[in-house]
Amino acid sequence: MNIRKAQIEDVETMFEIRTSVTENHQSREEIAELGITPETVTQMLQTDCCAWVADIDDKPIGFSIANATEKTILGLFVLPSFEGRGAGKAVLQKAEEWLFSQDIDEIWLLTGNDPNLRAYGFYLHLGWKPVGVIKDGEMEGEMKFVKALYRNSPT
Repeated sequence: MNIRKAQIEDVETMFEIRTSVTENHQSREEIAELGITPETVTQMLQTDCCAWVADIDDKPIGFSIANATEKTILGLFVLPSFEGRGAGKAVLQKAEEWLFSQDIDEIWLLTGNDPNLRAYGFYLHLGWKPVGVIKDGEMEGEMKFVKALYRNSPT
């Protein structure tokens, strides 16, 4: 597996990967309603965001994208047929490392708060902590990761 910094040419592939997932699936139309289009992602990658792509045999299988201004992981997605091979962890670690290199001490992300969701358990397993808004006695999915607790384990 090769992890590389995403280029503008990767944006379309990132959308293909994003819309392929089964858990937290959204169509291109649903994503566009949130203001996320190939054009906006291209613009983001030219300003305060950076993304990484995981390739196996030169085939993109997953990506992460982070925003330094917002101090957040904006997204992390892996093709369903390649889940469980370490791509998610590898691209997440690249995003974490990059954010921490921007003199950021705490980074954030939003995910579903259902413990049965694989993403929720994935982030917990990697040291992310649930925090934030409580609604009806349940955390709504905000998590944070603190630089002081950063793991330097191999991917």
